[in-house]
Amino acid sequence: MVKQSMPSAENPEAIRLPRTSESENLKRIRHTASHVMAMAVQKLFPKAQVTIGPWTETGFYYDFDNPEPFTEKDLKAIKKEMDKIIRKKLPVIREEVTREEAERRIQEIQEPYKLEILNEIIKQDPITLYHLGDQWWDLCAGPHVETTEELNPKAIALESIAGAYWRGDENRQQLQRIYATAWETPEQLAEYKRRKEEALKRDHRKLGKELGLFIFADPVGPGLPLWTPKGTIIRSLLENFLREEQVKRGYQQVVTPHIAKVDLFKTSGHWQNYREDMFPMMAEDTESAELEQGFVLKPMNCPFHVQIYKSQLRSYRDLPLRFAEFGTVYRYEQSGELGGLTRVRGFTQDDSHLFVTPDQLESEFLNVVDLILTVFKSLQLKNFQARLSFRDPASDKYMGSDEIWNKAENAIRHAVQHLGMDHFEAPGEAAFYGPKLDFIFQDALEREWQLGTVQVDYNLPQRFDLEYVAEDGTRQRPVMIHRAPFGSLERLIGILIEEYAGDFPLWLAPVQVRLLSVSDEFRTYADQVCGQLKAAGLRAEVDYSGERLAKMIRNAEKQKVPVMAIVGAKEVESQTLSIRTRASGDLGSMAVSEVLEKVQGAIAQHENF
Repeated sequence: MVKQSMPSAENPEAIRLPRTSESENLKRIRHTASHVMAMAVQKLFPKAQVTIGPWTETGFYYDFDNPEPFTEKDLKAIKKEMDKIIRKKLPVIREEVTREEAERRIQEIQEPYKLEILNEIIKQDPITLYHLGDQWWDLCAGPHVETTEELNPKAIALESIAGAYWRGDENRQQLQRIYATAWETPEQLAEYKRRKEEALKRDHRKLGKELGLFIFADPVGPGLPLWTPKGTIIRSLLENFLREEQVKRGYQQVVTPHIAKVDLFKTSGHWQNYREDMFPMMAEDTESAELEQGFVLKPMNCPFHVQIYKSQLRSYRDLPLRFAEFGTVYRYEQSGELGGLTRVRGFTQDDSHLFVTPDQLESEFLNVVDLILTVFKSLQLKNFQARLSFRDPASDKYMGSDEIWNKAENAIRHAVQHLGMDHFEAPGEAAFYGPKLDFIFQDALEREWQLGTVQVDYNLPQRFDLEYVAEDGTRQRPVMIHRAPFGSLERLIGILIEEYAGDFPLWLAPVQVRLLSVSDEFRTYADQVCGQLKAAGLRAEVDYSGERLAKMIRNAEKQKVPVMAIVGAKEVESQTLSIRTRASGDLGSMAVSEVLEKVQGAIAQHENF
């Protein structure tokens, strides 16, 4: 992945902001800073009880149970107290104690959340505690700096307050979470803040509302976006683009229901392994509910495509068989985890399942990767890295034998090596039924997002007893490839809004050309030209606001319209248009036919005019 650091306003040189997982020093700094913050909170608010305080990729947070809500004024006081603690140069001391001793000390200070955490630590003995001098301690595995003197107060900032449920369970205690960040230098902190400000400007929730692309409505429910006509245009364009690419590559479209019997997902393993992320079962009566006989909203499309495959006996001559669907799935995300379009409860996957012979696996896998790279190129997404999401051998959450998993993981490993792709392995990130090749995209602000994914699956064909007739007449088991170049349309569009800062490329723009009539007397010509452009397949409209030209241009700029065509007396007389674009500025006078030719050419090449 090509990593490009963003230059700061004060320093033309690039300032790199490593993630916590990339820097052991930052991990120690942020771990210790979280303890310092918790200590400061309890000094200022003696009734506050601490829960957990982990690092994040850009900082850390701590959850507190405090009788009164924290305020912005409180944050300033907490930061001031943190600075005092840091200046004391307190040693950070690691201590090992028995489980019984840890329990005694926790009960002595009356911290019930710590006691619950202790009871969940089942594989560790002795228990490790970390002390800030002799003034404060917490259960912790580390790592930490050796003394608070290693923290730079000017490189630490408290950012915000949010609500959080204990253990993420909305039926348990409502806590208060303080988000913070800590860096090695004040310059890094300044650059981090600058990027955060830029991120706010690009926030897809803000831009989506301003551009009129989608809404959320309380009567509908959280995490369920409603797409406006303009937003639907973008969705349709993306779907059509991928559908055309898939047809060229031998995919067949299918359509499946939004609900299915629970038994389908019991066979697939989703009910046993993914149930907490599924919406509750719909049963006809109490007896059916007790027997787990009912229907559920689908969290995945794969079991449905399996049923289509299984509807008739397949021959090796039929394979590879490639089923594709823009299928909407539903997942019961916790309300606190929802985030605009990037984390929703109902979303549409550009899903496809390929049924292949073992001999076809590698070539089909490589063809899928080529499709994903074609999609990324068309969307101008350049900074990405391949993540090999494998199972964690120490975990028992994965279905299937070691032999099956080793075979699937080696197939993915061999494919990326064959392609010479920049990649890294991530144990524990696999789906419960098979390993994945995930494409991790890094946006303009160096945030990472998972987009496309390819999965090799030997398990579902076995669980559903899938077969094909081999060349020698025997019944053999196909291999499944799960793939989704976009991942989800909702997340992709949210990411594209932020990556483009709302300024979509010409081919994706909801409105491609807006005609601006200098006065009402030229409106007839503007309407006539608009009709020509629409008849040629362009998305064109006339500004009927009656505003002055300068205001109409500002409004079009604000709405990110790529091409503005100004119509006045000169244009009517010469049957031309005065063209102004967001990409190139004022292009002067052009004949309508020339404008049409240039715009259509740019659209065909996925370029700007």
